[in-house]
Amino acid sequence: MICSKEVEMMCPVHQGVHHGAAPIPEQAKWIKVKEVKDISGLTHGIGWCAPQQGSCKLTLNIKDGIVQEALVETIGCSGMTHSAAMASEILPGLTVMEALNTDLVCDAINTAMRELFLQIVYGRSQSAFSEEGLPIGASLEDLGKGLRSQVGTMYGTLKKGPRYLEMTDGYVTGIALDEEDEIIGYKFVNFGKMMNFIKSGDDANTAFEKAQGQYGRVADAVKIIDPRKE
Repeated sequence: MICSKEVEMMCPVHQGVHHGAAPIPEQAKWIKVKEVKDISGLTHGIGWCAPQQGSCKLTLNIKDGIVQEALVETIGCSGMTHSAAMASEILPGLTVMEALNTDLVCDAINTAMRELFLQIVYGRSQSAFSEEGLPIGASLEDLGKGLRSQVGTMYGTLKKGPRYLEMTDGYVTGIALDEEDEIIGYKFVNFGKMMNFIKSGDDANTAFEKAQGQYGRVADAVKIIDPRKE
């Protein structure tokens, strides 16, 4: 190691007491993280690209420093879906340090990885106080039985008011209005359930009908409008 002349001429002074790394909570234990293999936990993070055209929610389940599970959800940019596909292949099997320094194809996914890294190495994981952490597959629980991302898409104008397009419940097929044209509920179809019905043998029309639902005072509506046409 090369030192400057000034440092070489200094008198050695002993550092004194040094307690090492402060412990962080990991899977119901307090761990002094000294190496990558000391890091474990499941956590989420949000990332965005430089032009802010899209965002990514990244979920990682890390055991002994190795990414065991990755859920990559993107919105706002068509190219991001392909980047997410590649990232889902790249991430499992990497150490958390490798994942931080690997090109995950999309700016938003890379930013999400950075935010996750900060959480995980500072003991801010979702499983910080869960004994043995969370099992592999825990990320999928966020998606529900239909295994679809929870997406909300709403649109509104001053002239014509709001339009509900998609809720966590599903794709909105109708907005229920009262006598004053205020929203009192909505009808929807859950695409995840619909596809499961089709896979079970139902024809498309039957599956569509079985996957429908409603929220709010739809029965009291004076009229129901199609949010994509009216």
